[in-house]
Amino acid sequence: MYTLESTQTFEQEIKRSRFQAVSGPVATEAAARDFIGTCSELSAGHNCWAWRIGSRYRFSDDGEPSGTAGKPILQAIDGQSLDNVAVVVSRWFGGILLGSGGLVRAYGGTAAACLRAAPKSLVIPRVPAQVKVGFADLALVKARLLAVPDLRIEEEVFTEDGAELALALPELETAAVRRLVSDVTSGRSILLVSI
Repeated sequence: MYTLESTQTFEQEIKRSRFQAVSGPVATEAAARDFIGTCSELSAGHNCWAWRIGSRYRFSDDGEPSGTAGKPILQAIDGQSLDNVAVVVSRWFGGILLGSGGLVRAYGGTAAACLRAAPKSLVIPRVPAQVKVGFADLALVKARLLAVPDLRIEEEVFTEDGAELALALPELETAAVRRLVSDVTSGRSILLVSI
């Protein structure tokens, strides 16, 4: 799965109606709602949208005939294997009716073109983890952890005898990092993974 690195805009005219798509990365449902509110054009006749975050998704036709706008936008997101993404397509009516099929193609096509133009990055599933490390092992453990691709040290809290590290650990590397921590500290520290 991929996600967008930044917000992207695309605009086209179809039979005198103007369609403008704005797509962007979103991490939560609240962020998706905020994105939709921010990117909806008040002057447009319709602001149709869709978002997907993991297995959760929503879409809206915003007054267009049922199934002609929001669902095609969601299909554009899914068709490009994207996650944590929201898209708003605004329409300014140009006086020519497009019909149901025309609306599906216009909304879905505008969203798909916008998404194709956006820079993407691979979504790496991460799990939260913690490790308590003594001062004697701290520098080496941190150096080894930072060498693990896509692992992030989210927080470091010092204690009397060392530090507690909060990690965002690539899910597929859990067993390898658990062994690494145990080996580097000769078993003095263990990795605790939150599920």
